[in-house]
Amino acid sequence: MATATASRLAVPAPRTSPHAPGRRRPAAPLPSAPPRPRALSAAPRGRVVCPAAPASSPASTTDAGQDRLQKVPVSNIRNFSIIAHIDHGKSTLADKLLELTGTVQKREMKQQFLDNMDLERERGITIKLQAARMRYIMNDEPYCLNLIDTPGHVDFSYEVSRSLAACEGALLVVDASQGVEAQTLANVYLALENDLEIIPVLNKIDLPGAEPDRVAQEIEEIIGMDCSNAIRCSAKEGIGITEILDAIVTKIPPPQNTAKSPLRALIFDSYYDPYRGVIVYFRVVDGSIKKGDKICFMASGKEYVADEIGVLSPNQMQVSELYAGEVGYLSASIRSVADARVGDTITHSSKRAECALPGYSQATPMVFCGLFPIDADQFEELREALEKLQLNDAALKFEPESSSAMGFGFRCGFLGLLHMEIVQERLEREYNLNLIITAPSVVYHVNLADGETVECSNPSLLPEPGKRRSIEEPYVKIDMLTPKEYIGPIMELGQERRGEFKEMNFITENRASVVYELPLAEMVGDFFDQLKSRSKGYASMEYSLIGYRESNLVKLDIQINGDPVEALSTIVHRDKAYSVGRALTQKLKELIPRQMFRVPIQACIGAKVIASEALSAIRKDVLSKCYGGDISRKKKLLKKQAEGKKRMKAIGRVDVPQEAFMAVLKLEKEVL
Repeated sequence: MATATASRLAVPAPRTSPHAPGRRRPAAPLPSAPPRPRALSAAPRGRVVCPAAPASSPASTTDAGQDRLQKVPVSNIRNFSIIAHIDHGKSTLADKLLELTGTVQKREMKQQFLDNMDLERERGITIKLQAARMRYIMNDEPYCLNLIDTPGHVDFSYEVSRSLAACEGALLVVDASQGVEAQTLANVYLALENDLEIIPVLNKIDLPGAEPDRVAQEIEEIIGMDCSNAIRCSAKEGIGITEILDAIVTKIPPPQNTAKSPLRALIFDSYYDPYRGVIVYFRVVDGSIKKGDKICFMASGKEYVADEIGVLSPNQMQVSELYAGEVGYLSASIRSVADARVGDTITHSSKRAECALPGYSQATPMVFCGLFPIDADQFEELREALEKLQLNDAALKFEPESSSAMGFGFRCGFLGLLHMEIVQERLEREYNLNLIITAPSVVYHVNLADGETVECSNPSLLPEPGKRRSIEEPYVKIDMLTPKEYIGPIMELGQERRGEFKEMNFITENRASVVYELPLAEMVGDFFDQLKSRSKGYASMEYSLIGYRESNLVKLDIQINGDPVEALSTIVHRDKAYSVGRALTQKLKELIPRQMFRVPIQACIGAKVIASEALSAIRKDVLSKCYGGDISRKKKLLKKQAEGKKRMKAIGRVDVPQEAFMAVLKLEKEVL
């Protein structure tokens, strides 16, 4: 130990001061490196020459990604979409495709790259369809691949249908451990309706529980699709991504070459930019469009000059021209959100197309609720926010509504409960609004005594019992896919929600399809949460509207101190009226502050009270000054107090605080 210390001390420290120049001790020689290949040593200085890569190797493809704005023949364009059930790996696969084709550099890459909303990242779901242009080299031939990533939840099926209408093919992604789920089937049927070429992809084969052979057999048995050549991949590990790109090129047909025809472009999405106005995403079906062209929107008849056109790759990149088969965006200083609607057709003002494109069928709202600003001064801001959001979310419908309790607001229609939550959060985050949402309801058909039928989505607008003959409510057919061990709890859930059992099929040895028909009003509450809870997360569902049926429905009113509160009125089935009324009155008793007089809280069907609670009055001790004396003196004081309470109750008004409204509305969502 001492010798080692002495040897270290004996080594002189190198002198580095500029005033005392000295010679450094020579460094120890590095270990000898292996001889470099002659091909590399012959390279010019400062440049590394790599061995030639195959035509469709990742290296050549990444280089090609930098030239994705270069034009290719129409025969080399491929427009495709990715469809799957929620959480089967669509966004991860899209990330890998962008990375492998060099569309996004590795240093810029992040998970869910195309999901650009904070809400999407927090919830881990895709809400908005996103487009991206990629360039891929196969057999020394460049191809332009236009990808549209789609949502997977049933509430956003309208986004899926719009994106499929702009494509010629689709990648059907199925989780190799979960198998075919409800939304997988729904999306496949949408793709078949649009006559698309479908490429089956089995994802997540790297998981320990993956069973690709079983899942491939499931797809063949349930969907009837040949899966002998299904691509097995792992988007997370990057396995099979090149095979997917090759299949897109070889199996998906190119768009038709109609560049010589008059311009017709289909708007499949749009959004509002505060600086540039409405930005339109479109697919050129016929003809071509150049920067500076004077264009016309055929539905609205408005004319604009195309100030900027470009492609989404995935960020906006300007180009000078787009022709038939290509997907891009357009900015024309469009200030009015009504001038460029989703589904409209773009054509040239001078050389107009003879007829517009079919566009999209209108989305049918399934769930309705009232949206009211907490601050009444924000009503106009809420109107503008809804108009701009409707531009980006074509399935949203709204109309003005007023309430005696909450002032002016809007009655909004949504495709489902998740859609309603997403819209509420986007309004609050993106537009800084504070909102109250009433309990979700559905549209009822009311048959009047005079033979007329009217629609009613707001309980406060329901005609009086003497004027109506019957009420019809919407029914849905719900298909629940579940492992066989959870069939019992799921059938029990269907019976509790007034469901009618239709059929049960074993699609495989361990998975069954349970079909019920039940009222939509029973499903807009916590049905999906209960389904997941009773099946430990394994069951999935898909539903569709099948029509209206007559039911024994009543209007449940809440009266506070004898005055009805319209905002708390609901339409319920007569069998559930008592339990709902009891829950609401008990909750209101906890939330409403006590008054100087007794306040009755009643749940009523017409004039009949079915549940009641009461807030006891705040009493002053009028006998505190009486230390003794005759009892008549005390009775006189108590009688005087009772008369005052009676007079106060006759003229008094109970103000229900906003916190009570919000808590009761939340309770209504749970108990209905």
